[in-house]
Amino acid sequence: MQAFDIEQLRTFVHVVDAGSVTAGAAQVFLSQSAASEQLRKLEDRAGQLLLVRSKSGVVPTPAGQLLLAHARRLLALSDEVWRDLHGTPLTGELRLGITDYFRPNELTQLLAKLSTQHPGVRLRVSMGKSRLVEAEHAAGQLDIAITMRVDGKKTARSHPLRTEPLRWMAAPGKLPARGAPLPLVTLNEGCTLRALAEKALVQRKLPFDVVHVASGVAGMQSALAAGLGFACLNESAACEGVDIVAARAARLPALGVASFQMLPGRRGEDRVLREVRDLLVDQLG
Repeated sequence: MQAFDIEQLRTFVHVVDAGSVTAGAAQVFLSQSAASEQLRKLEDRAGQLLLVRSKSGVVPTPAGQLLLAHARRLLALSDEVWRDLHGTPLTGELRLGITDYFRPNELTQLLAKLSTQHPGVRLRVSMGKSRLVEAEHAAGQLDIAITMRVDGKKTARSHPLRTEPLRWMAAPGKLPARGAPLPLVTLNEGCTLRALAEKALVQRKLPFDVVHVASGVAGMQSALAAGLGFACLNESAACEGVDIVAARAARLPALGVASFQMLPGRRGEDRVLREVRDLLVDQLG
């Protein structure tokens, strides 16, 4: 029978999250040698190399990344079945920080679904710029953090959630007026996408004028729907009244992609935090 061992998968996930075999082994109460043996057997079962050593520690290969995503879902489901059979629901309070750009039209429904499925878990959610979310996570003020990058890099040991194209957006049918500065709708200074959009326009020598500064993505969407201007947003921000602008037809520069990631956990996390982290990866990715 071709099947993976659930405990080998659990060890694999913890080693990847911890960035080392020694630290990952401690989280599943194994010696380093026992964890290494489990990983060897897992690679034998997979028939591929799953982990390599780098300057930042142990990192998954492309095959390891693929297995990691499946392993998280399998572990979350396995733990959920165990709780249902043994009457041990998840309970506790967690502080969750999320970049304002992450799935703006769906996030509240996804979090509501999680709360319905696990009523004993109290989520304290805050939204903000990625750099602020990262700073609060580093300071220990957040238990789980989801951030965005547009430079193509990945924070060490973070878990990739999704990648989206960046698009110019505006009210349906709205196109830039030729010869006039592009009216720009943004968040305030320090916003990653604002800086990216302004840089792209400067490089193309296209004049622009910041006409509306919103406090969040919802405010940007409202301003765009009202026809106030154009904005750089990730693709999932398109909504009723806000359309993607064909950049080439509008003579606007290409914008690249945005990558969303969950920042790595810390050593010694309790069971509730680890399991909620896995659930969020499964439901939000």
